[in-house]
Amino acid sequence: MNVAETWHAALHRLQREGLPHVLATQVTSAGSTPREPGARMVITEEAVFDTLGGGTFEWQTIAAARHKLSAGEAGMLLEAFSLGGRSGQCCGGFVNVLLEVFPGSRATLALFGAGHVGREIVQLAQPLGWRIMWFDSREDTFPSWAQGQPRLDCYPVNEAHNAVASLPSAAHALVMTHDHGEDRALISALLARGDCASIGLIGSQSKWASFRSWLLRQGHPADALETVRCPLGIAKGPGGETTKVNDKTPTPLRCLPWPSCCRWRQTRRPASSAA
Repeated sequence: MNVAETWHAALHRLQREGLPHVLATQVTSAGSTPREPGARMVITEEAVFDTLGGGTFEWQTIAAARHKLSAGEAGMLLEAFSLGGRSGQCCGGFVNVLLEVFPGSRATLALFGAGHVGREIVQLAQPLGWRIMWFDSREDTFPSWAQGQPRLDCYPVNEAHNAVASLPSAAHALVMTHDHGEDRALISALLARGDCASIGLIGSQSKWASFRSWLLRQGHPADALETVRCPLGIAKGPGGETTKVNDKTPTPLRCLPWPSCCRWRQTRRPASSAA
């Protein structure tokens, strides 16, 4: 159905939220056509924003866009419409429509904590095209550069359970707030959901030992606690052995979560692609 939101407002919102959509642009026309070159509409799996003029031609454009969305692949293609032939419309002109397909974010990263490490991780993650939900309980903590970034939304945390409840299923969660009590509450709420793709907690082995004992007393099963990665990341010694990270400056730390957070890419390959 056509929705009252304009195409440019819908495009901005869908890009920010990382949702699948197609931008359809009429690039050329000849003869009698419903709209002029430059007319645009945005198409999702459920809705259409704005119009290229209506009629069979528009429905064919929508069908072509949704066919590409169902394939889940980004790209562009040019659709040619002879309005009197292919579309069976009486105006009889000719139109070319460019379809730009945005399949949406393939994953969501929920990041709790806007300190120096959290800021580095957000900047590192942005080229991946993931949706990032960034949380912090402190006022005026998020940097000014975070405003208006595509697929990045900043949220205040008033209560851990409410923040965790707002996440989509299969989100990757990284917990690195300024407060251990807040970290504990977040990890407990994330474990209670039971549908996170991965959970990571910044801190030392001694911090995790303390958290683990507390979580067990709260009733979380031991096998669920094994899904939490703490300390985050993988550091290698000179001989390739796993070792403790002693350098705690932002630059080395920002690279640590990605082996933990992105491991799902390797474990979720379709069986047919396994070599």
